[in-house]
Amino acid sequence: MIVTNCTFNKVVKKHGVRNLGEKQKDLFINITNKNDIQLILGPPSTKSTFDNDIWIFLEREISNEKLIKFSKEKIIVNNVLIVEIDNRGLLVDKIFYDINDINKIDFSSLKTEKKYKKDTFIYDFLSSMRQKINDPLGKRKKVD
Repeated sequence: MIVTNCTFNKVVKKHGVRNLGEKQKDLFINITNKNDIQLILGPPSTKSTFDNDIWIFLEREISNEKLIKFSKEKIIVNNVLIVEIDNRGLLVDKIFYDINDINKIDFSSLKTEKKYKKDTFIYDFLSSMRQKINDPLGKRKKVD
């Protein structure tokens, strides 16, 4: 009775644009426009606007590992497509990353330092704003 609810088939969770690697081959620089991109790929996962529009499309497939490694997930497909669209709506550039390319990207190990200390104006200002939000009528006992 316990085994009747379990299945031995792998469960694959899919997210984003299906078959992104194949669909991106239908996009041609200086020929394909915004409408064609949305028709082929659908809406982008992320949009950003700088000098040109940059749209990011994602495809990800995750599957559970073997029964021995209970609740461990394995990434099967992890594709990212970055397209750049100019102000006329034409595709200017496209970059496609698959799971192997993404593993080769070096990320910066630098950390951002905070620019304020306890004796600065910004710290005093933010502390007073926090105090006003927590006690708008000023009736609580002050804690330093």
